Amino acid sequence: MENAKNITQIIIETINTILQNLFSSIDNNLYEILDDIIFINQDIISDSFFEKILGINSHNGIILICNSLLFGFILYYSIKYLFSHFNYNQIEKPSQFIFKIIIFGICINSSYFFIKEILNFTSTITLALRGIGEDLFHQNICFSELILEINKSVGITSSSLDVFSLDGIIKISLSSSLLSLVFTYAFRYIMVKIFILLTPVAFLSLILQNTSWFFKSWTRNLFSLLFIQIIVSFVLLILFSMDYSSGNLITKFIYIGAIYALIKANSFSREFLGGVSTTISQNVNNFFKK
Repeated sequence: MENAKNITQIIIETINTILQNLFSSIDNNLYEILDDIIFINQDIISDSFFEKILGINSHNGIILICNSLLFGFILYYSIKYLFSHFNYNQIEKPSQFIFKIIIFGICINSSYFFIKEILNFTSTITLALRGIGEDLFHQNICFSELILEINKSVGITSSSLDVFSLDGIIKISLSSSLLSLVFTYAFRYIMVKIFILLTPVAFLSLILQNTSWFFKSWTRNLFSLLFIQIIVSFVLLILFSMDYSSGNLITKFIYIGAIYALIKANSFSREFLGGVSTTISQNVNNFFKK
């Protein structure tokens, strides 16, 4: 009987040690990455390879392709205008079309500038919100600091994790949820890069009436993805504004609720602005929805 108890105790201690090391590794390594992939700024387009793909002028990258397509659009309009004299279909005036070619041609070749300013705008709002929190609470408003607060509140140290206690279960729930945030926001990071690359194509689509829906979809999706980091900043502000010194059960469940809010931030942004989801199938449907 005593041997059975000892074996059980050894198994429990082994499980605790394994999960202890796992969560310690997650806490120490992943959440600084989470800060980098959530709070996006112009650094996302500063990579030299990314600049070559997008194009920082009219002579390379996707911008060069879109400049070439301008001639295709001109040819398409010319043929359509010619046939309109035979089938009497109404199309826009040549002066209007030429005006759009000039204006949106300039926008295409200034895509790098426009997208950099958009990223700076959202980053400035995010930094302002986090700066308010830093001034008020004298802490960095970021996920690495949040993890320290969670561990203090839950009462978990590097050697005290017990997965078979309530605190241990809460810690597992929090760490698992935060780990899922890493994958969710890593996917968002990639999607932002994709929509940035589509910036010249979005401006190109405004030239013709039957392709202008692409620009609306691009705008809705890009701003929805960027708006998420503003929501995250608000959630972090609320979290750091609360007093968790008591460390009671309510405090611990508030943390779980806050992490759930961070997970649902994408859904809220999508419902508010009509952007993309974190699932690929919904992304495809939303993007091609006129």
